[in-house]
Amino acid sequence: MKIAVCVKQVPTREWQPRLTDDRTWVRDQDISYEMNEPDAYALEEGLRLKERHGGGEVVVVSAGPARVQQVIREALARGADRAIHVQDDAFARADAAASAAAVAAAVRDEGFDVVLTGLQSDDQGHAQFGPVLAERLGMPHSTIIMEVQVADGRLRAKRELEGGWFQYVSMPLPALLTIQSGINQLRYATLKGIMAAKKKEIRVVAPAAPVAPRLRVVSLALPQKAKQTAMIGGAPAEAARELVRRLREEARVL
Repeated sequence: MKIAVCVKQVPTREWQPRLTDDRTWVRDQDISYEMNEPDAYALEEGLRLKERHGGGEVVVVSAGPARVQQVIREALARGADRAIHVQDDAFARADAAASAAAVAAAVRDEGFDVVLTGLQSDDQGHAQFGPVLAERLGMPHSTIIMEVQVADGRLRAKRELEGGWFQYVSMPLPALLTIQSGINQLRYATLKGIMAAKKKEIRVVAPAAPVAPRLRVVSLALPQKAKQTAMIGGAPAEAARELVRRLREEARVL
């Protein structure tokens, strides 16, 4: 089985963002980076699929500047066999449409049986890369996946829905899935894996066409931290009704 896993490099969750002077992006020089968490679960699921089916190949695919090789090497150290890096500085600000178009062009001739991506990225969070990539590759796809089974040339997946419900879908191979965080238990790179990763192939390719995002960021703003206290008086029964009303209509947590 030949499996592609798309990974993205994102700012670490502990990093305090700082904006550029024009407030259209974050200051790249101040950022420390890590692998996108949902993509890490997609990588783990790809490795498990390979192990369950007695072999094959797991290929990591990423689009981004040269610094992206940090997370590519990490994925190789965890057990991926080789990598494809679509390299261009423009991907640092690219949207899902531009990144998916470039990745599709780079992997179309590889003949993958399964393509896995994380459900969404921790930085932009649009959850559109996987569906757009599937359309570009002409593959059936499904999203928010919590379980994957492959047998007899078909794929069966368990989708997470709202309200604690699940849906099972079946589709022919090749197919693309976007993986939900928590689907499995992540493995970490061993010293042996880190040493082996240094010898694994990373094929660097240029985008087949100029990177042309369809989304333009007009302005960014940092979240504002504020505290607000409201006192609810009256009889206990009246106060309870008012508290429930505010939680439902104002805080929207009920």
